[in-house]
Amino acid sequence: MAGSIEYYEGREEPLSLAILQALVPNQGDAWEYTLHVLGHFLEDILAQPTEVPSASLSQEPLLDMVDQDPPSEVSEALGTYAEAARLLGQRTAELHVTLASAPEGSAFAPEPFSKLYQRALYQSMRSLTGQVFRLLRQRIRKLPDIARDEVQGILDRESEVLERFKSITEDKITAMRIRCHGDYHLGQVLCTGNDFVIIDFEGEPAPPISERRIKRSPLRDVAGMLRSFHYAAYAALLSQQEGGLIRQEDLPYVESWLQAWYTWVSAYFLKEYLEVGHQGSFLPRTREELQVLLHAYLLEKAVYELGYELNNRPDWVRIALQGIQNVLLRSG
Repeated sequence: MAGSIEYYEGREEPLSLAILQALVPNQGDAWEYTLHVLGHFLEDILAQPTEVPSASLSQEPLLDMVDQDPPSEVSEALGTYAEAARLLGQRTAELHVTLASAPEGSAFAPEPFSKLYQRALYQSMRSLTGQVFRLLRQRIRKLPDIARDEVQGILDRESEVLERFKSITEDKITAMRIRCHGDYHLGQVLCTGNDFVIIDFEGEPAPPISERRIKRSPLRDVAGMLRSFHYAAYAALLSQQEGGLIRQEDLPYVESWLQAWYTWVSAYFLKEYLEVGHQGSFLPRTREELQVLLHAYLLEKAVYELGYELNNRPDWVRIALQGIQNVLLRSG
């Protein structure tokens, strides 16, 4: 940020009318870069079919995966993107460490979780689930056949989704809440060639600014990026299918490799994030709390995505449905 124009009226808080920012020379955003990488990934696994190692298809929690190394076949298939995921995890953690370093009494000062906030967070997640699942029941007949097959399975698990959200109220959470990005995904990161630069800190555009200023666990940003990896994998698949490059009979094989790609890219990102993030004081003190919070935010993000896709891209509903199912399985 190089400067701003602000409007003052009496003792009211000033309003920012415009800001001036430096240009960041770049080669596009991380979403475009990831889709490019995935295009080559799909070409390679189709050109030289190799069975996916069963260890890469397990439903272990991601926190358990960060302590493991991927099978050699998967490591080779990921190539240089594994290092990109690590670097992105590092930069994300450095962002949060910086945002959490504001002194006490300032607008950006970290605040502890309280039982009241935990309850409010659960109520917000519960309300979102009710809205989205009602919408899903209303739109089920308008969905593509391939998605409709999975919808009922998710509808039958609504009470399970709510129970997972309720878990954040059961014990005191020792994490801190900070101002975080608020709308974090691969499209909010520029690729400079050998590094990443994070942009667009205004948060989600729909909610009012008062809501966007609420301090939250930065694990919400982490969940946004992890879900973005999943979206990228299936966006690449849909693109290849539309281009006629993937035959219907190859779909199960391709999807199993994409699951392995998403799992290990997420593990690389999360491992680096946690190593750097522990330099700050905003993460939960116990692994159990960390797992509960991360799974809750991942599930919330997937439910939000389901509502978005129902309203905007019915052909992509299946991605969100799989996201919900994946989180439930990994946190079961």
